[in-house]
This record gives sequence, C-alpha cells and structure tokens, in this order.
Amino acid sequence: MIRRGSTAAALLETASQTFRRTRGYAKPMQGVALILLAAVFFASLDSTTRGLSRPGSPFGVPVLLILTARYSFQALAMGMVLAPRGRAGFAPAHPKFQWLRGVLLLLTSLCSFFGVSLMPVPEFTAINMLTPLLVTLLSATLLGEHVSRLRWALVAGGFAGALVVIRPGSGAFGWVVVLPLAGAIAYASFQVLTSRLAGAEDPMTTHFWTGFVGSVLLWPLLLAVTAATGWDENLARAQALPPLAWFGVLMCGVFGTTGHLFLILALGKAPTATLMPFVYAQIGFAALIGWLAFRHLPDGWAWVGMGVIAVCGATSAALNIRRPGASAPTAAVDVAPE
Repeated sequence: MIRRGSTAAALLETASQTFRRTRGYAKPMQGVALILLAAVFFASLDSTTRGLSRPGSPFGVPVLLILTARYSFQALAMGMVLAPRGRAGFAPAHPKFQWLRGVLLLLTSLCSFFGVSLMPVPEFTAINMLTPLLVTLLSATLLGEHVSRLRWALVAGGFAGALVVIRPGSGAFGWVVVLPLAGAIAYASFQVLTSRLAGAEDPMTTHFWTGFVGSVLLWPLLLAVTAATGWDENLARAQALPPLAWFGVLMCGVFGTTGHLFLILALGKAPTATLMPFVYAQIGFAALIGWLAFRHLPDGWAWVGMGVIAVCGATSAALNIRRPGASAPTAAVDVAPE
C-alpha cells in the first residue's frame, strides 16, 4: 500500500503537477527517457503475467486474479494521490465517457493478459502495435475522415507485417492470435473515442477512473467465477501459492500503474511526434525480457514482420498526430494498452 508522503506517492503527485504546469517542451530528452521507461515497464508487465499464468508455469496464477489485482492497485494508488484534492480530484467532466473508456480498456486488458499467457510476448506485442493503423481505418470508416493513399498503404503494410508474424496455416500460434487482434481493435476504438474528448479531463483523474472502472467490473466477475468453479478448491489454490507468486501479482499492479504514469510525465516533457518512434522500443524490450526469462527469441520471419509493423505503425501514428485538426496526443502515444 502506498502511504501519503512516501516516495511512490510523491512520484505520482509530481506527475500530476508536471502535466498541469507544463505548457512548453523544454526537456525532450527527459521525455524520451520516460517513454523508454514506460516501454520497459509494459514489457515487464506482459512478461510477468506470462510467467505467472502460462500453461506449465510452476505458479499457475489465474489470469483473472492478476488482472483484478492490477486494476485494484491502480485505483488504490491513484485514490491516495487524489485524496488531498478532495471530491474535486475524483470528479470527471464526462462520467459516461470515463465508463465507456474504462470498459474499452478493460476489454483490451482481458485480451492482453489472456493473450500473453498463451503466446510469446514479443510476437503478441508486435501484433498489438497495429493500433495506430486501426485508428486510421476506424477514422475513415466510422468518422468519414479523409485518408491519404500513403496512410492506406501504411495500413496495408502493417497488416502484411502481422501476417508475416502470424503465418496463417503454419500452426505457429493457432486461434490465440485472435486475442492481440481483438485487443488492438478495442484499443483503437478507445483512441478514436478519446480523440473526440481530448483535453476535457485531468489525466490523473482519468488514470484513477481507469483503475476504478476495471475494479468495479472485475471483482464481481472474479467472485462469480470463483463460486462457479468451487470456493473451497479455489481458496486452497490461492493459499498454496508461494510468496513469490503473490509478489509477482503485486508487481503487475506496480508495472501497469507506473508505466502509464511515465507516459503522462513524458507527454509533459516532449512533443508526441518526438516520443512516438520510441514507443515501439517495447517490441525490443519484450524480446529481451522474453529471452532472459523464457529463453525464447522470435524466428527470422517474425523479426521481419515485427519490423514492418513498427515502421508502418510509427509512421502512421506520426501522420495521425500531424494531420490538420488532430488532437489527443495522449491517445496517440499510448499504444501500449496495459
């Protein structure tokens, strides 16, 4: 638990103050460093989730338990940070938007957590990075926005890269590839929604509501699943988990919450267009952690596909940011839906 006055609480409050005060971008290199730290934390979250829950894991922690703990940690941590502001700190300008946003993020997280438990993290991360390309697709089909030939070519290139990673018919991953694809679609929908309401909410209040909505929806689901599959059996499994497993569950909350806070801090230090290319470093960090933790490295074709996705996605995101009337820099950068 984070106490007021602790180092972690001070970091969270500093993030809020920095975002509110900053109007210029005086320290872009600090922004780059923060976005790279966020990528490390997100890759660590995915790898920790996989280590705790993958088939054959010595821990066998249920994915739903990890996900509930991750959102609950965020809600509690951000609640303590916002408490000194009183009721105003928790009050959203658009409650319905916050609930819809929270549901979309929760759907994305469900796909992410179950996905990384069933397939290697680097390949999952690469497919999930199709989000900026899907934003372009949804903007054209749902919002009627004009999309240039270059942006359509980038969409096609990104999906071609995903096909190289997936290689349908090869038996490399099977049906599980549906999860990162579904997660990317859900998160792209979230980004399109967010772009219509950018600047209307305090980012730290929104960060609290993300955790709150997820917790409110996940706890009843966790209890219902526990009851349906047997209280005694599930409680016995929970009691049998070693301390290291519970520490890993706690760290999932720390990685997810802190990673998003680093994103908020980075956005106060540097322009979104400067930060965007570095978001795709998460693929590299995921590969490195995957090798260190699981001795897994993508094969040659997977590296080719991941490179194509990264180039097309980063270019598309930069064009989305710079197009006339573009908004929502936070959504544009936050392509890691953890």
